[in-house]
Amino acid sequence: MDMGTEQRTEIVLPGVVSPDGLRLSTSPIPVPGAGQVVIRMEATGVSFAEQQMRRGRYYDQPPFPFVPGYDLVGIVEAVGPGADSTVLGRRVAALTKVGGWASHVVVDAADVVPVPDGLDPAEAETVVVNGITAWQMLHRKARVKAGRTILVHGANGGVGSTLVQLARLAGIRVIGTASPRNHDRLRDLGVIPIDYRADVPTAVREIASGGVDAVFDHLGVPSVLDSWRLLAPGGTLVAYGSAATLDDTGSKQLPVLKILGRVWAWNALPNGRHAYFYNIWAGRGLAKQRFRTRLRHDLTQVLQAMAEGHITAQIAARFSLADAADALRLAESKTVTGKVILTP
Repeated sequence: MDMGTEQRTEIVLPGVVSPDGLRLSTSPIPVPGAGQVVIRMEATGVSFAEQQMRRGRYYDQPPFPFVPGYDLVGIVEAVGPGADSTVLGRRVAALTKVGGWASHVVVDAADVVPVPDGLDPAEAETVVVNGITAWQMLHRKARVKAGRTILVHGANGGVGSTLVQLARLAGIRVIGTASPRNHDRLRDLGVIPIDYRADVPTAVREIASGGVDAVFDHLGVPSVLDSWRLLAPGGTLVAYGSAATLDDTGSKQLPVLKILGRVWAWNALPNGRHAYFYNIWAGRGLAKQRFRTRLRHDLTQVLQAMAEGHITAQIAARFSLADAADALRLAESKTVTGKVILTP
């Protein structure tokens, strides 16, 4: 399939389908509108959100059919009226939520973030949505200080592997859950690993008898119940998903509402501990410029840390865009460390 400048190639999610149900289609390369740019995609990723979306389980996904792809890195090839022309020809990163699994993507110029020179686009791609999520949970929500101890569930995953590196960079002791086959990799990152299938609360207490200063939990109820009990006085729980309900049926909003209910109840208790449900898009509708400024700052910090060698890209595998079905299957297999990358 020609992926050059003559046409746009995209992967379409037509409905609730198996990975083989993804469709490859082509269309004319889009023209940017006012304040927009066209990015020629160099790397996009398979995140947990796409795994939920293909099941119809992502809590605010658009109606089918649509092009998935939560983020991307690429070169700005065209600039629309009123957009900053200095980004033309630059490598940038963008958070899209959907639309990234395409050879050419239209985004608002105000939403692109420059990628430091010398960074491989696939490596930079691993820390776009994952890096923003990890940075904001660690530094904006939990605000963990050097010398403290945290627990990261799924420390080998896309968000988890970025989060533990940012935490170690900040001088924080990290306990991470993962499959035993990933423990050596975690040790290399300075993490104290725990088998996720073991009695995690007991294992954590053996390492941090007084509890931990923060827990980052993407699993949902009932895991967040144990996470809350593991907090030391003044500690913070940051929940950011419900991976345990991926294959459930019924309402896709209910798992999130259950977590939110717990968060509200816990924060009403006068015990000095705090709980949050992290949503990367929170506040965008009410304060769009503030949202963009914060996102640009945080992603720039993460990309610069990678450029300086403080963060190592955790790439599980690379696939061509046309092989998105194979990429999605691998990402869903729970056998990989880091992020599965799609390239043109």
